[in-house]
Amino acid sequence: MIKAYAKSDIGKLRENNQDYYYISNSLDEVQLYILADGMGGYNGGEIASKLAVQTAKSYIENNFKDIEKDRDSIIQLVASSMEYANMVVYEKSKESKELEGMGTTLEICLIYNNRAFIGHVGDSRIYRIRKEFMRKLTQDHSYVQKLVKDGTITQEEAVHHPQKNMLMKALGCNAFVEPDVMAKGFLKEDILVMCSDGLTNLVSQEEIFKLAKKDIEQAPKDLIEIANKNGGYDNITVVIIKNI
Repeated sequence: MIKAYAKSDIGKLRENNQDYYYISNSLDEVQLYILADGMGGYNGGEIASKLAVQTAKSYIENNFKDIEKDRDSIIQLVASSMEYANMVVYEKSKESKELEGMGTTLEICLIYNNRAFIGHVGDSRIYRIRKEFMRKLTQDHSYVQKLVKDGTITQEEAVHHPQKNMLMKALGCNAFVEPDVMAKGFLKEDILVMCSDGLTNLVSQEEIFKLAKKDIEQAPKDLIEIANKNGGYDNITVVIIKNI
């Protein structure tokens, strides 16, 4: 049985909340959890994130029953849903001058048969907690992450790098996008944490681990409170999912 709790907050400095999420009811046939952090002037980011989440959600729900339920088919379904959402957001961005250049991160978690099928574009993150260990399952598609990978800067230097928010890949900015897609074990007592960078830029991994482990229902509220206490300069969204 899967239990999930989520919360989104505008933070302290932004005028609107460009984050958007969706969580399944625990009785739904397809257990689906989606999070997006939009960007773009006017209300472009808000439109991009909501459109991406809703499009990917309907794509998966409409096609899930028709696919083989094996690993490769589900991975392909998640990838296709993101490619389709990308196209929809990209087309929308060309409709008016105000929406030009809008885009969004997108994290998808489809849970089926003790596995989490994950799709990822951007710098929102998904962590998995198993017993006493928390592991980041996604790689940020950011300029700073590329510098770390190339060995130009250290992981510590990355934390306060001035170009920290520069994305190398986002959804809806180009006609095509190649998401990272993977399948990971999601066993009994495992916890998944999905969050926007409004959380990870202001709250340490230790803190996220500690609170998510302690109480999955209370954790989204507590984590958002800490992020706001530490500056709250971005929208903050947290989704916590546990295999009970």
